Amino acid sequence: MALAAALGPTLLAFNVSPSPTFLNQALAFGLWGGFVLATATTARRLRLGLPEVALLLLMLAVAVSWGPGTLPSTLALSALATLAAALLMLQAGRSASGEAGARDAFVLFCWAWVLAGAVNVLIAAVQVFAPGWADGDWIAASGFPGRAVGNLRQPNHLSSVLMWSSIAVVVLVQLKRLPVRLGAVLLAAMVFAVVLTASRTGLVSVVLLALWGLVDRRASRATRWMLLTAPLVYALSWWLMAQWATATARPFGGAARLAETDISSSRFAIWANTLALIRANPWFGVGWGEFNLAWTLTPFPGRPTAFFDHAHNLPLQLAVELGLPLATLVTALLLGGFGMAAWRAWQHDGDDGVARRGAVMVVLMIATHSVFEYPLWYSYFLLPAAWALGVALRRPGDSGPPAGPVAERTAAGWSLVVGAFVLIAGAAFATWDYRVVTEIFRATPGAPPLQQRVLTGQRSVFFGHHADYAAVTSGIPVPDPAAALGRASHYLLDTRFMIAWARALQAQGDEAGARHLVGRLREFNKADAESFFDDCDEPASAAAAFQCQPPGPPLDWRQLTQPGR
Repeated sequence: MALAAALGPTLLAFNVSPSPTFLNQALAFGLWGGFVLATATTARRLRLGLPEVALLLLMLAVAVSWGPGTLPSTLALSALATLAAALLMLQAGRSASGEAGARDAFVLFCWAWVLAGAVNVLIAAVQVFAPGWADGDWIAASGFPGRAVGNLRQPNHLSSVLMWSSIAVVVLVQLKRLPVRLGAVLLAAMVFAVVLTASRTGLVSVVLLALWGLVDRRASRATRWMLLTAPLVYALSWWLMAQWATATARPFGGAARLAETDISSSRFAIWANTLALIRANPWFGVGWGEFNLAWTLTPFPGRPTAFFDHAHNLPLQLAVELGLPLATLVTALLLGGFGMAAWRAWQHDGDDGVARRGAVMVVLMIATHSVFEYPLWYSYFLLPAAWALGVALRRPGDSGPPAGPVAERTAAGWSLVVGAFVLIAGAAFATWDYRVVTEIFRATPGAPPLQQRVLTGQRSVFFGHHADYAAVTSGIPVPDPAAALGRASHYLLDTRFMIAWARALQAQGDEAGARHLVGRLREFNKADAESFFDDCDEPASAAAAFQCQPPGPPLDWRQLTQPGR
């Protein structure tokens, strides 16, 4: 189950619109649920620790954003299910069977990530050195010339997988489950593949490996040398790739990254915008899941021109959506839980200490990534990270001896088993539910008319907002167009949707709202919006076109989401 859970979501290249990662995430939910069944059947008690309280507070924030707020039920239920799954994984990690059982479970976890990393090294090599082999179904084609993206289709996600694999190699070498020489070769290959991603978070993570080697004096000399030389391997790999690109006249993504004028890839700008939103909403934030709506509809001259739906920094994301008081509390609880896990890991010697410190590094690596990105929004990172944190937080008495007959399971053990079955069933239901909206975005022989497919898709429990988006942007008649527009606006605003929304407001006589949306669309300066402004080039037509009129006083973003304003 560990092997399936690590390999399946990271290797699946096939995807179906509208979401490029849904199938990977559904696999993660189902397979990590199976992993819980295999490892957490002898828990003596369930514990409510600091990270558990943080997750419960986040679930409360989602409920408030959904009930009293305006977050659509589809997005709220998805968030609640994901947070509940993380809570289950955290408890399962705490409850892994006994000290030896927990260590053995973590060893299997590490073997799974080593194999996942090894296969992803091969995929990265194909995407950079033989891109013609990437057919899109078995190996994803890279959308960045000369850069590896893995089958998750994001360079940063691939680098995180490779870094977890590197940590797993180090743990197995330390536990003498993997020969030192083979471990050194595998670690070098994974660091080389990180260079192929040209991910800046990958570079930071490689430096973190070296810091681990400096701090962990209990590690063997060979292991520490492996860790300390990781940045040197990175530098040598970068130089070799640059030489290869020069000799073959082939693209190397790393060279293109160095040539970029914005070292942050718009992160500095989005962080500045996020801080402005926090200053405007310090106490209660904009609401869970509402960052994209609030940011897009707030005037920000000189804003990044990409459509961002996250702040690309976990503490800032919590602060802007929850408000400073609750975000500070949640962040303190998470940091407190991590600090306790690290302290317990460094209190243990022997093999159990090695496993615990490895688990701490798994969490620290993805937390570091979360300062620049949002990997924990994806189940294939969130769930294993939560389990690893639970392993590091384990206390004596959290679980019994290795698993015995089913009759010996406690109420706590049965609770985890039931939770695991619910997680597996939920993944199956979500996949079936997703199928309904995929029919909207592909025309298959004998399919019902598009309008019927949209109406069916609007009834989807988790994905109805995709059907609402299709209805709004395609002008498809639905029973309640205002409700469809309202629900879809909370997912992701893009050029097509903003144009359709502006036209709808103008048709309703809401000139101020329409012109406000047009002003925000102009700030993004998108090429696909140029045709919308074609009339503005002719004085005769410009006078009659609402999108050509000067913007009025800016509106608060919440005003545009209030029906009958």
